[in-house]
Amino acid sequence: MTVRHFTPRDMLRPVPYHHVSVGTGTRQVHVSGQIARLADGTPVAPGDLSGQVAQALRNTATGLAGAGASFADVLRLTFYVTDWRPELIGAFMAGVESVAEEVGLPAPMPPASLIGVAHLFEPDVLVEVEATALLD
Repeated sequence: MTVRHFTPRDMLRPVPYHHVSVGTGTRQVHVSGQIARLADGTPVAPGDLSGQVAQALRNTATGLAGAGASFADVLRLTFYVTDWRPELIGAFMAGVESVAEEVGLPAPMPPASLIGVAHLFEPDVLVEVEATALLD
């Protein structure tokens, strides 16, 4: 396998992602920030963090598949969330969990960061997801 995810014994647990990934492939795949929009630009789940997380992950899966990759090949995910507050973690994780099986997102997830931002490029965009994958 090109990518191996793991969490060393002495690292923080439980978390919904692995802390470390090791890649041994030669072809990098970078999926730009994906948001909750359909291919025609139609917004999905306005004002709903959970729904937007789910759609952004669907779009990320589509980008990965276009390069011949899947979430199993992902080295790292980065989530940008507007107006982040710790009490939003339930809605955020509900979005992840609602779509995980559909898009093949493993549990725990690949190493991931969640970064709170003041705003993204459009006022209705609550989350953006970036992925980096590695293939043979």
